[in-house]
Amino acid sequence: MTIRGQALPRPEWLCLTSEAALEPDRPICDPHHHLWDRPDDPYFVEDFAADLQSGHNIVSTVFIECGSRYLADGPEGMRPVGETVFAVQEAERATASPGIATEVAAGIVSFADLRLGAEVSCVLAAHAEAGRGRFRGIRQCVAVDTDGHVPKHRTLPPPGLLAKPAFRDGFACLQPFGASFETWLYHPQLSGLTDLARAFPETGIVANHVGGLLGVGRYAQDRRSVVDGWRDSISELARCPNVLVKLGGLGMTLFGFGWESRSRPPSSEVVAEAIAPFIDHCIGCFGIERAMFESNFPMDKVSCAYGIMWNAFERVAARYSASQQDALFHDNAVRFYRLGAEA
Repeated sequence: MTIRGQALPRPEWLCLTSEAALEPDRPICDPHHHLWDRPDDPYFVEDFAADLQSGHNIVSTVFIECGSRYLADGPEGMRPVGETVFAVQEAERATASPGIATEVAAGIVSFADLRLGAEVSCVLAAHAEAGRGRFRGIRQCVAVDTDGHVPKHRTLPPPGLLAKPAFRDGFACLQPFGASFETWLYHPQLSGLTDLARAFPETGIVANHVGGLLGVGRYAQDRRSVVDGWRDSISELARCPNVLVKLGGLGMTLFGFGWESRSRPPSSEVVAEAIAPFIDHCIGCFGIERAMFESNFPMDKVSCAYGIMWNAFERVAARYSASQQDALFHDNAVRFYRLGAEA
């Protein structure tokens, strides 16, 4: 079985490599995870709670849209509000569970099709009402590439979506509403995000998963050139002070590390060594204050367990000061998503 172009997680395989948490007392806000109702790969709050039992101190999380539990009827543009309802229900079930100490989905990032233009304001208002104080922003993914080995995002975005006039009309509704924007895209599309950020300097924007450096298809060839192109694009994007970057998502198969094909999952040392150059480049460009570690679970679960990933992040971050680590693991996410504050 596969999901969105990659194999499903294998629990029996993940158990072959286990580690104790390196820093069990460190407060962590996980600013990027999903919950979904998929027949072949369900991931409800109980499943997430099992991953949270890794020994790490995950104090709060941010739910990111993933196309689950849309409304079955009504106007097409309003149907994604059903996912916000679902996320709130899961968050409230977590709060009611005595075995879950984490504030799950303290913030919610929902989906709205910004191509609706000015009409998207009604969708934003509906998300805010459904979110019960948790709604923080919109994610619309634009990940698409001409290489047939690179999976297209489930929403089937057209090329150049970020520049479409209707999309930008909708985007203009975010800042007055106090909503942020984030996107999942591939590294050849980063220049489009840079252009968007320059056009809307007052809107907070988050680039997911270190900007989507591809490592499959033609991008598996001439890796030095591919990585150099990504580095240059990240450097240019980071010149936009309204843009932040999430440090994670590197466990997805399209990054090309191939961990999912090993006889056993990689250790945190192996993961850290592989991802450190990309994380360090992002931090070097964006600065400590505009970067945050993310789990991207359960998508990254295809490569390693939750605790392994956070151990890897802690290994990479060990070269930074204590206050810088606090920012990367917790403070930046809490500040950007206004956790504990009114929407």
